[in-house]
Amino acid sequence: MELVRCYCDLHVHIGRTSEGQPVKISGSRELTFAGIAKEAAERKGIGLIGIIDSHSPAVQRDILNCLHDGEMTEAEGGGIAYRRTAIILGTEIEIREPGRKECHVLAFMPDLKAMTEFSLWMGRHMRNVNLSSQRIYVPSRELQDEIYGRGGILIPAHIFTPHKGLYGCAAERMAELFDLRRIAAVELGLSADSEMAGYISELDPYTFLTNSDAHSLGKIGREYNEMELADPSFAELRLALEGREGRRVTANYGLNPRLGKYHRTYCAGCGSIIDEAYATSQRCPYCGSVKLVQGVLDRILNIADREEPVVPDRRPPYRYQVPLEFIPGLGKAKMNLLLEAFGTEMNILHEAGEEELAVVAGVELAAKIAAARSGSLELTAGGGGTYGRVALAPKDKS
Repeated sequence: MELVRCYCDLHVHIGRTSEGQPVKISGSRELTFAGIAKEAAERKGIGLIGIIDSHSPAVQRDILNCLHDGEMTEAEGGGIAYRRTAIILGTEIEIREPGRKECHVLAFMPDLKAMTEFSLWMGRHMRNVNLSSQRIYVPSRELQDEIYGRGGILIPAHIFTPHKGLYGCAAERMAELFDLRRIAAVELGLSADSEMAGYISELDPYTFLTNSDAHSLGKIGREYNEMELADPSFAELRLALEGREGRRVTANYGLNPRLGKYHRTYCAGCGSIIDEAYATSQRCPYCGSVKLVQGVLDRILNIADREEPVVPDRRPPYRYQVPLEFIPGLGKAKMNLLLEAFGTEMNILHEAGEEELAVVAGVELAAKIAAARSGSLELTAGGGGTYGRVALAPKDKS
C-alpha cells in the first residue's frame, strides 16, 4: 500500500458550539467544530486534526448535524472526514492524584459512538462534562482502563510545562501515575524538544508529538507533526504512533524551545526571565526574591536521570520552525497573496521555494520565511507565561 505524507496537529480546542454555548472559556468563538475543520483543510493544509473537546455533549450535537447535513462523513478507519482531512475525536482531561498537583492528559476515541459512551461515563465523575479540560475524580489507572477498554488511546499533554504538565508539576516519573504499557505517545509542549526530553530515560520508548494547543484558529498548526499514512484516520494514527506496518511519525515541527512561554525560570518579584545558570538557585539573581516559577529546561535538569541527553536513532528529527504568524512584516494582506499563490500554509512552509515566495511577497519577506522554516532566526528566551521573541533579521551565517 502506498503511503502519503500527512501533517497532523492533535491538540485543538473548541471555543463555542454553533449555538454559542461556551466549551473552552479562553478559546475563540470562531473555534467551532465546523470552523476548525474548514481552517485545517482549506487554509492550513493539515490532514489529521485532533479536536480535544469532542466529549462535550453540545459539541457532539454539532458533529451529528455536520454528518446529517452531508458536510462530513464518518471516516473509514475512524474519525470524521471533511474533504481530505480527518478529524480525530479527543478530550483533554485533568487528573489529580492524592498529594500531587493536577496534570492534563489527552484521550482519543476511534469513533463518535465510543466518544459518546466515554462522555456518559465521564459525566458521572466530572462536575461539568460540557466544558473543556475538566477534572475527573477517578484514579489515573482507572481512567486508563476506561480509555483502552473502548479502543481509545492516552497521550499525556504538554508534559513539561509548569502549568498542569505531568513532569512539570505532578510527578518526576510517568510510572508514578500510569501503567506505562498503556501510553500511546507523549506531547512535548511548546517549551521542550526531543533533545531536552532525552534527559529522562523513561521516555525512550515513546513517540513524541508536537501539537499547537490552539485556542484560536490562527494558532492551529503552530506546532505539528509529519506522518506517513495510507489515509488519515484514527486507525492509521494508531499505527503511526506504534511505528507499525510502515506508518510512522517522520518529523516533529515546533518552536525552538527558547520561544516557549515557560522555557526558563521566571521571577514573579521583579518580572525577570532568568536565562542563565543562576536559574538553578532558589533566589532571583537580580532582586533576591524567592517567588520563582521554574521553567521547563530548569525542571528537566532538576529531575533528569542522565548527565547528557540521549536521542534514540529511530526517533524522527525535531525541526525548529517559527510559525508564519510570528514573522515580522508578514501581515494579513501579504499572507492572503501567499495563500492565493500556494494554496495552504503547509505549502508555503514546505513546498514553495524562496524564489517563488519572493515573486509574491518580495525578497526581504521571502528571506524571513525561509529563515523561519529553517530555524535560523535570532531568538530571545520566553518564561513566566510570556513567549520569546523573534528578531527582525535572520542570523548572520558568516
